Amino acid sequence: MTMFRTAAAAALVLGMALPVARPAGAQGIPKAQSPEEVGFLSTRLKNLSDRINEGVKNNELPGAVVLIVRNGKVVMFDSFGFRDKEAKVAMTNDTIFRIASMTKPIVTVAAMILMEEGKLTLADPVSRYIPAFAETKVAVPKKKDDGTVEIALEPQARPMTVQDLMRHTSGLTYGAIGANPVKQSYLDMKVNDRGQSNAEMAEKLARLALLYQPGTTWEYSMSTDLLGRVVEVASGMPLDKFIEERITKPLKMGDTAFEVPADKKARGARPMKEGPKNEVPAVPDVTEKFTWRSGGGGMVSTAADYARFLQMFANGGQLDGVRLISRKTIDLMTADALPPDIKMGADMWRFAALEPSARMGQGFGLGFAVRTDVGRNPLPGTPGDYYWGGAYGTYFWHDPKERLFVVYMMQSPAARLRYRYLMRDLVYQAMVN
Repeated sequence: MTMFRTAAAAALVLGMALPVARPAGAQGIPKAQSPEEVGFLSTRLKNLSDRINEGVKNNELPGAVVLIVRNGKVVMFDSFGFRDKEAKVAMTNDTIFRIASMTKPIVTVAAMILMEEGKLTLADPVSRYIPAFAETKVAVPKKKDDGTVEIALEPQARPMTVQDLMRHTSGLTYGAIGANPVKQSYLDMKVNDRGQSNAEMAEKLARLALLYQPGTTWEYSMSTDLLGRVVEVASGMPLDKFIEERITKPLKMGDTAFEVPADKKARGARPMKEGPKNEVPAVPDVTEKFTWRSGGGGMVSTAADYARFLQMFANGGQLDGVRLISRKTIDLMTADALPPDIKMGADMWRFAALEPSARMGQGFGLGFAVRTDVGRNPLPGTPGDYYWGGAYGTYFWHDPKERLFVVYMMQSPAARLRYRYLMRDLVYQAMVN
C-alpha cells in the first residue's frame, strides 16, 4: 500500500494558500527555516512520521494531519494516509474534520468575550439567563431500610453558575444507557436531538435532575452545550452567528463552523471501519447541517484554522492585530479552576492518562484540561500546559512554557487515546533545545 504524505513546504501558511517563504510578520504563521531553528531535530521528527505511517499501514487509523508550531513558527505541517480510505483519496493539509469536543474551547472563548463586555460574569447563576434552572433539583441516592436505593430530589445547595458550566462542575452529565436513572433520563428526554434548538435543549435539561450538587464533582457533561445557550441569551445572537462574527472571521478561520458548504464536501475526512464490530463510526459529514448548534461538540475545522485559534492564545489574546480577549482572561482560562475538595465522577476510567484529576497531576480550567504537576502523569508535558480532544479523534495541546502547540487531526474514535499518547511522546522526544 502506498502511503501519502505532504509537507508544509508544498502547501499552506496557516489559514492562507500562500508560499511558505512568506516573511514573518505577514498574516499566517511563518514556517521555520528548519526544525533545528526552533529546537527540534529533523532526524527525531522522522520517528513521529514513521509511526503514523506505520499506523496507516497496519490499519490502526485511516490518516491524519499533524501541525507543530514553536516560537511562532511552523515546525511540521504534514498529512499522512487517507482522507477517505475506502475511496483511496489521499489526506491533504487542508482536510476538514469534525472536531467534536474541540468545539468547547471556542464556545468558552465566546462566553469570555461577553464577560469582557460586561454582558455576563462567571459568578452569575445560570438561572439568570435560563430561569427554569432556578427550580432544577439534584438526584440524591437514599438507602432504604431493606437495603435498596431510591432516588430523592433535593434543591440545589447553591445555584449552578456560568463558571460551573465552563469547568464541568455544574451537576449535569451525558446520557448513558442503564448507567443510572439520571443518565438514562437524558436519553429518554432526547437532549441530543439534532433537530432541536439550543433553547429547546436548555429547557429539557432544566426539567431533568442534576447528577451532583453544583460545584462538588467534576463530571464531563453537556455543560458547554448549555453554555452555548447562555451565549445566545447574553449576546442576543444565535451561537453560530456569534462565533462567526466574533471569532472565526476575525481570526480568518475560514473552514471553521458548524458545517461547511457543499463545495467543500470533497475536503471532508471520512472514518474507516474499526472497533470490535469492524463498523464505520457515525461521524457526520462536514457539510451536514443540524438545527442544534451543539456548543459541546458540533463544529468542523482544519488543522491550520485551529492552529490560528491556538496562536491567538500564544499571543496573549490577539492575532494579526485583532484582539479577541485579554491576557488576564487567558490567565484565568488556563489556570486550574477545580476546588481542592473536588470529587471526580464515576466514569473517570474512560479518560485514562488524560483524566483531569490531582492524582494524575492535572486539573481543569475553563474549556479544557490543564497540567498542574510533574511526574504523576505518564505523558510528557509541562505544568501549565493545557489540552483537549474530540470523540472523533482530534486533539490539541499548548505548552506555553515551551512556546509550543500541536494540532493532531484524524477521524478515528477507536484510535484516539492511543494516538494522543503517541503524539505527546513523539513530539517531545524530537524537541532537544
